[in-house]
Amino acid sequence: MRAPIAVFDSGVGGLTVVGALRRELPAEAIVYLGDTARVPYGGKSQKTIERYSEEIASMMVSEGAKMVVVACNTASALALAHLRDVLPVPVEGVIDPGVRAAIAATKSGHVAVIGTKATVGSGAYERGLRAACPDIRVTSIACPLLVPLIEEGMFEDEVTDAVLRRYLSPLRETDADTIVLGCTHYPLVAEAIGKALGYELALVDSAANCASAVARRLASEGLLAGDGEGSLDLGFTDPPDRFLGVAGRALGLATAPAAIRAVPPLGS
Repeated sequence: MRAPIAVFDSGVGGLTVVGALRRELPAEAIVYLGDTARVPYGGKSQKTIERYSEEIASMMVSEGAKMVVVACNTASALALAHLRDVLPVPVEGVIDPGVRAAIAATKSGHVAVIGTKATVGSGAYERGLRAACPDIRVTSIACPLLVPLIEEGMFEDEVTDAVLRRYLSPLRETDADTIVLGCTHYPLVAEAIGKALGYELALVDSAANCASAVARRLASEGLLAGDGEGSLDLGFTDPPDRFLGVAGRALGLATAPAAIRAVPPLGS
């Protein structure tokens, strides 16, 4: 089926999911919308995040999307169930695939989760992990400064390194052997996360695991595009800053200027 996969995020962090989807499903058309006018979602209420998410997803479905991918951990935690209730197409988020991958990776039975305040505060990863494995131990750490640093393109920077050491220091006193990158921005600083920890943990990339889940869902629903060359169109509700170019190069996302469009503001 040649209709596009719709991917949205509160900003540009969801481009990590787009990169993973392009690698997993090279024949698919992908349309991405970053709500850069209203970023970040991390400090907003569940009701507001549900409204924002429905506005975006409904618009993309009205334009012909065959599936919606919520490439935002905050929106996946707080709005996914609502979207599945109101949309007529399959909807995939980033949390459930991350949970499954973490359960498969851990040997000690102790998993760490890092994310925004909203994602960590929602308890979505803890609920998912404990539903899958009741005996699992979970340490959750909110990292509110990380997204702004990543949005500034500070992937390899002493400030980012210092912030990560501060946030991740509690893990040094635990036997956690797996860490879930509970924000789609975080894969861009995966190397810095490993350096800050100072020892090896299995890193669970929610973007890569989400892409695998999308591929399985499309196959089960008979919605795969089949052969051919895919495409990528990017839209933003406010002109993105230089991070778009930095992230695009890091993720290997080459798009022509004509494939990047401005989307009228969707409300406040």
